[in-house]
Amino acid sequence: MAVQDCSITVGLPVCNAMPYLPEAVESLLSQTATNFRILAIVDGGRDESLEYLLSVRDPRLRVIPQVHCGLAYTLNRMLREAETPWLVRQDADDVSHPTRLARLLDAIAEHPDAGMFYSLAEYYPPDHSLGHFRCTRGTPQQLRQIVQSGYLLSICHPSVALNVQKTLALGGYRNLLHAEDADLWWRMALQYEIYLVPEVLVGFRHNTSSISSQHSYTQELHGLYIQYLLVSHLIGKTPQPLSQIAPLLQAQISDRRFAAKQHLRHLNMHLAANRYLRAVASLGRSFLSSPGYLLQRIREELLPLGKIANGISPDVFYRSMELFWP
Repeated sequence: MAVQDCSITVGLPVCNAMPYLPEAVESLLSQTATNFRILAIVDGGRDESLEYLLSVRDPRLRVIPQVHCGLAYTLNRMLREAETPWLVRQDADDVSHPTRLARLLDAIAEHPDAGMFYSLAEYYPPDHSLGHFRCTRGTPQQLRQIVQSGYLLSICHPSVALNVQKTLALGGYRNLLHAEDADLWWRMALQYEIYLVPEVLVGFRHNTSSISSQHSYTQELHGLYIQYLLVSHLIGKTPQPLSQIAPLLQAQISDRRFAAKQHLRHLNMHLAANRYLRAVASLGRSFLSSPGYLLQRIREELLPLGKIANGISPDVFYRSMELFWP
């Protein structure tokens, strides 16, 4: 199958991705669009992911093994190794809907000067999960306004397509553990246009081995640090290292809301494993932990057109400037 003159590469970072990897790869090989490349970088690991990828006989697939270097390094290597103008993200445990790449190609043709595209995403598998990924919606101008107001965009990382040159011009992914995507989104929104493809094109899987599941509190803390970096940029202040202000940020994390969020995550993992009684129990625990958070998530699911963003009120930083920027 010819791959000449294609404009997109699907970047697939892989590390201990079995047993989900074959379904992820098959979802790409089954796309209605055919003229694209797949770049799989196997970042170390101890399972049979590399052996499986090497067994796939398709000229569109290029496999690069490396010693374990971490996600940010791997994503930046993908940007450098990509031989096309656009890099489409996909995780090794997620699934692309059949028309995903065709719809992205249409969007790129309509807005060729964009910096980034993203789509809506549903939790996967859809018949054993509830809800959609909490996603910011709006025009490029509205997304920029959200960032300029001091909030972070909520975008499903495996749903994005990045302009390679523009992303590299921003410095690529910075090595901010478990939050490198949110850090890239605000920098992209301030410099280039980000367009939403308002369709569900990706299935996002909750599983116990994912980064979000294994490092959820760290991800929460680092997300606040990313917001601090954004606010620092907006007001022209030099940010302090995370080690210096971690206690200030930890004080802003609501234990009850964090617990409610975790129970909702467990709800979908239990549903995927057909543990329905445990799923109901997780839903109840989420409500008991923070009724307000659960009602907010239900409202966002039913009425997604309102402002959806991540972070605390920027006023928290402004009221304690002498602490955050001594």
